Amino acid sequence: MKQIFGILLALLILPAVFAVNLDVEKISEKEVLIIDLDQPAQFLISVTNNGATDDLSFYTFFGEGLSPVEPISFLKGETKNVTLTVYPRENMNIRGPTNFNYFIQGKDRSEIEEKLNVNIIELKDAFEVGSSSIDPESSTLKIYIKNKVNFNFENVNVKFSSPFFNLGKEVSLKPYETEEYTVDINKEDFNKLMAGFYTLKAKVEVSDVNADIEGKIEFVEKDLLKTESKNYGLIISTKIIKKTNDGNTIQDSETTIKKNIISRLFTTFSPEPDSIDREGAKVYYTWTQKIAPGEYNEIVVKTNWLLPFLIILFLISSIYFARKYSEQKISLRKRVTFVKAKGGEFALKVTIIAEAREFVEKIKIVDRLPPLVQIYERFGGELPDRISKDKKRLEWDFDYLDKGERRVMSYVVYSKVGVLGRFALPGTTAYFEQEGKQKQATSNKAFFLAEQKSRSQLE
Repeated sequence: MKQIFGILLALLILPAVFAVNLDVEKISEKEVLIIDLDQPAQFLISVTNNGATDDLSFYTFFGEGLSPVEPISFLKGETKNVTLTVYPRENMNIRGPTNFNYFIQGKDRSEIEEKLNVNIIELKDAFEVGSSSIDPESSTLKIYIKNKVNFNFENVNVKFSSPFFNLGKEVSLKPYETEEYTVDINKEDFNKLMAGFYTLKAKVEVSDVNADIEGKIEFVEKDLLKTESKNYGLIISTKIIKKTNDGNTIQDSETTIKKNIISRLFTTFSPEPDSIDREGAKVYYTWTQKIAPGEYNEIVVKTNWLLPFLIILFLISSIYFARKYSEQKISLRKRVTFVKAKGGEFALKVTIIAEAREFVEKIKIVDRLPPLVQIYERFGGELPDRISKDKKRLEWDFDYLDKGERRVMSYVVYSKVGVLGRFALPGTTAYFEQEGKQKQATSNKAFFLAEQKSRSQLE
């Protein structure tokens, strides 16, 4: 019985005596296993053999196995660094930080069990992209791509795209390294965009494996409402007010134009104002508008001074001629009336009225006839002193005229040639002296609207 008990005790003690005696310390950290790339994760451990010289093997049931496959020799008391490589299993569904067991086995099949931790990710989770913020006045933008994991990426092709720019680059990234780029941006590409956050897209290609990554671009609010005003024209005065929203927020715009009660009568607007306010002799026109980013509103105000200019010119001319007429010392008026002739000829009676406004002397009144008419020598009122049929001229002489004194002269002209349309007789001229100075006065022109008729119709 004692022999059996001794044998059992020996069997229990011997494995403990001959089992591997190791100190294992993990040196590396934050290992990552990227499923898409089919690349292994590597772990660096330090192994110290506290027992007898031995050949140690490493294995695991996680993934597709563990390397090194061949045993590694350790002398008694020897310490070595060992790199363990773990390959992902096909169609592995595990994601995120994962613990797994591995084993170190001696030649005598005795072994110890250790644990490792690995972060299992897809390619898209290995990178981060982002940018600096910009505003409507920015001309450049800083963007970056960051390697977030403990993995060395070589020859990474990345294509950035956003509403503000497009850019393609090739880059190699060490673990946790960040690569920055400065991009020139064109305001015309984003002048209609509103303030806010926009997506920065990056298409990453590593070893023929693609991944889509997204970041953000902050388009900072900025109010930039630019006003331009242009004036041109004298007779037709034009004012153009243009307001452009160079910012990235909708802008409320209010424009007010002042006119007086005269100019407003001759002013047109495009578009029509939203409100009109009157304060005494002043009128205020107001436009209230909303302008989106990159848009503009234009107000055109036209004041047409042509009509008032013509009215003023007419008034000035009327006043001028009225004053000039009133300054004449002799007032001459001339009129014509139609006379029915027995022979059917076209005939007109011409009447000239001369009235002195002040005392004048040595007066000669001269009247001329148009080429087509003849004088019918029957006169009314004052008889002419001289008649020149060749020159078609009549003259009257008066020694003097007192203030307010009037003389009336009349005669008849006729034409055997039919007259059609407007018939005009030239003005009559008076030559006279006042206070020893030679002066003259002129009458109005006389007109008659005639219709031509045949002799048979007249008879």
